[in-house]
Amino acid sequence: MDTPPLIRLERCPAPAKLNLFLHVVGRRADGYHLLQTAFRMLDWGDSLTFALRADGAVHRTTEVAGVPEKQDLVVRAGRLLQQASGCRHGADIAIDKRLPMGGGLGGGSSDAATTLIALNRLWGTGLSRAALAKLGLQLGADVPFFIFGRDAFAEGVGEELQPLTLPPAWYVVVAPPVLVPTAEIFRAEELTRDTGPIRITDFAASTTRNDLQAVACNRYPEVGAAIEWLAQFAPARMTGSGACVFAEVGSEMEAKDIVEKCPAPMRAWKAKSLARHPLSDWLD
Repeated sequence: MDTPPLIRLERCPAPAKLNLFLHVVGRRADGYHLLQTAFRMLDWGDSLTFALRADGAVHRTTEVAGVPEKQDLVVRAGRLLQQASGCRHGADIAIDKRLPMGGGLGGGSSDAATTLIALNRLWGTGLSRAALAKLGLQLGADVPFFIFGRDAFAEGVGEELQPLTLPPAWYVVVAPPVLVPTAEIFRAEELTRDTGPIRITDFAASTTRNDLQAVACNRYPEVGAAIEWLAQFAPARMTGSGACVFAEVGSEMEAKDIVEKCPAPMRAWKAKSLARHPLSDWLD
């Protein structure tokens, strides 16, 4: 007896990421910045539900504040997969949005990656992990990491990925009451763009930082205030281009205690590291 086709994929995870460090080591002729970073996934994030449509339309069925449907990376990801595969199926996509926007946690990129992985399965398009990552790069520099599906040392614009083995850890993530536009930070004249490169083998012993942090703190004092508050408990740093900041702590209980102390209007969460993307087994 034939197995009936999939018609729905429920609550597919789209995990957050942290940049444990982020160095800007140069700039390409086309203006894109050359980076080195260590990506780490967290067991906390958005979730998406996909329902098959026969008419070829790709729709987002939930509202996302400030993001028109046509501009949403999940809709663009679905349509990009259709174009690349010739698939005539469509999908309704519902997003349960938990990650703060403009936070440097990769929420939009993770949602897009989960969309590519899930629709590749729902539609039976059969693209490989490498092929999906190549598509994902057209949507954003962080998307290939989520398709790669594990902690990684990244170079280039963020798409040259090597596996990174890290011990499990608990983190506190704090969101200050501000959104930081990524493009503004990368355009800043005062941004350091000549940090010396490090090797993956030297990562653990290297002195690292986030080169974007000083720019973000200068332009958005709320980010600096969040770092200062969190640094009372453990070394704190900004992730990505901000605005969120994070600190590694010794245990879940320690993380819980810090989260409970977080003063308004800042918000805080505890999260554990995630060794593999929850949908990684859906790819080769």
